[in-house]
Formats: sequence, C-alpha cells, structure tokens
Amino acid sequence: MAKQLVFSEEARRSLKRGIDTLAEAVVTTLGPKGRNVALDKKWGAPTITHDGVTVAKEIELEDPFENMGAQLLKEAATKTNDIAGDGTTTATLLAYTIITEGMKNVAAGANSMLLKRGILAGTEAVVQAVADQSIELASKDEIANVAAISAQDMEIGELIAEVMDKVGKDGVITVEESKGLEFETEYVEGMQFDRGYISPYFITNPEAMEVVIEEPYILIHDKKISAAQDLVPILEKLVQRGERNLVVIAEDIDGEALATLVLNKLRGLLNCLAVKAPGFGDRRKAMLRDIAILTGGHVITEEEGRKLDSATIEDLGRADKIIATKDDTTIVGGRGEESEIKGRMEQIKVEIEKSTSDYDREKLQERLAKLAG
Repeated sequence: MAKQLVFSEEARRSLKRGIDTLAEAVVTTLGPKGRNVALDKKWGAPTITHDGVTVAKEIELEDPFENMGAQLLKEAATKTNDIAGDGTTTATLLAYTIITEGMKNVAAGANSMLLKRGILAGTEAVVQAVADQSIELASKDEIANVAAISAQDMEIGELIAEVMDKVGKDGVITVEESKGLEFETEYVEGMQFDRGYISPYFITNPEAMEVVIEEPYILIHDKKISAAQDLVPILEKLVQRGERNLVVIAEDIDGEALATLVLNKLRGLLNCLAVKAPGFGDRRKAMLRDIAILTGGHVITEEEGRKLDSATIEDLGRADKIIATKDDTTIVGGRGEESEIKGRMEQIKVEIEKSTSDYDREKLQERLAKLAG
C-alpha cells in the first residue's frame, strides 16, 4: 500500500485537529461536575461513562493523520491510567494544553528543543509544588468524599470508606456485580485462596457443605501426592502424639494417598482435609511459601533435597481454624512468627514497586492482603 506523506505546517495542523477532537470529547468528563458521555457499541446497548480513558479508547478518526494525533493524546491518558489508575482526564487536558501552546510558539519561530527543555523544567517544578500541597487522607469522611466524587454517589462513597476503614491499607477490596438491588459487603478474615476440598468425604458440616477443622496441623508440599507411603510416616507421628487434626495442601492429592486420608477420616482416626495448592508455576511456589510463613511451617520441596516421607512435626504449620468449601479455603489465625510475616510483607511491597506488569502487581497486592489477614 502506498504511504501518504505530509510535512511541516500541514502535518502539524492535521495532528492538531485529531488532538482537538479527542480532547473535546474527553475533557467534558473532568471533575465532580463533569458530564457523562454516551458510547455507541456495535452490539448491545450504549455505554454511559464518566471515565476519560474509556472515552479516549473508543475514539478512532477517519483521516489517518488526524487519527494519529488522537492516538498520541490517547497514549498520555492510557499511560497515566497504567501508572496511577486515575487522573486520565487531567492528563489529557494537560497534554492538550502543552501541545496547543507549543505549536503556537513553534509557529512563531521558537526553537523546539529549547521549548522542550523549558516544558521539562516546568514539569519538575509543578510536580514538586503539587507534592508539597498534597494532603494525606486520614479520616473516614475524607475517604468517603473522594470516593463519592469518583462514583458520583454519596452512598457508594460512604460504603467504600467503611470497607477501607475495616480492611486497612494493605487489604484488598473486590467489587462484583450483585444479583439483587441492595449493596452487600462480605469481609473475609484470614488468608483465603480459591481452592476447595478435593473430596466431599472431608465435609464436617453437611448443611453448609463445608469443612471446619479447629487447631489443625498443616502439611505443605509443592508436588502431587499419589502414594500412600509418602503420607504414612507423618500420619503415624501425629497419631503417636495424640493429634488428629491435619490439613494437607499440595499441587494435587489423588490415588492411594487420597484414599488413605478419606479412609482414616471415615473411621474417625483422623479429622483431615486435603486441598490443592493455589496458583500456578512460580506464583504457586510463592503462595505456598506465604502459607508456610503465615502458619509457621515449612514447604516440603525436592528443590531443598527433601522428600515428603522425611517431614517432621516441626515442619507442619499451625492455625486456629481452617474452613473449606468446594470453591475456596480460608486459614484463620495462622501461628507464624510475627516478625517473619512482616518481613515477607515488606518483601512483597518491594516486588510491587519494581513490577512493570499490571497483572503481576495486582496478584502481588492480593498476596500482601492475604498475609495481612
């Protein structure tokens, strides 16, 4: 396909028309008095939004040069959203104003490189001034006000403030669409992960279809357990101590190993539970390590030259209670050393700061919240 080329003033004007078009659509959403924008969809009902980056992402212009200008401005909004998670409309307005004034100066004969240096110097000064004027939100009411502006609903703002006050700064808040008309909040105490019991034979509460084990010992293994002889040594050690409560967390438990646990459960010799380890690959290893630190146990792993049949009572974690449904498992009151848990949390915070992936950052934040309980 032949390429279209434009230069100098004509190129700048074409880019500027695209920038003006996108800015006009996005800037209308700015601030608490910003207006909503209706976005037409090829299928389904139109979307009504107050979010600048959502509006920007929908804009595609017919003229290729004007569209190029729109895409440049869209990049500013998208980058801001990736880094800060908000402020996209403000970023679009700032970029639009800088480009508009910059083009005026270039047209008047200003040196573009000197102009760029001046803009960068001004940016540093403004960023510092904003940092000096910034106020940390300390009270529940302040958080409610900010959330209400973003949601355009005072009730939602107050609900968000209440939840944030409850879970703390390291807690994770998940928002899901409700099946009813009322707002509902559910607080999960302890560490919860999305893996449930492997067999319904472990159920202790048939009405709720859940397993509740008080003060269990917790065996953590990073591989699949199939052979009964791998589990027998640690089971014998527990029985010799007069202990019956055991939870096994591993990549998978099946075959003779699962049959052994189920049989001992049905005979009343053990009050046990088997669940699959959460996550996949390296993330699974990290999450198993989190569970071990939270409960004061050790991950039995072949990477350290250990086999499952070498596990001792000292390798097992402890908790006040473990609750498992068919979909998830919750560890309440892990008995790990407080200093080790805090050290692990600090390590995850460093990883969050260094992460360049939104997905990785989100998963790390979830791990941090689980450790915080």
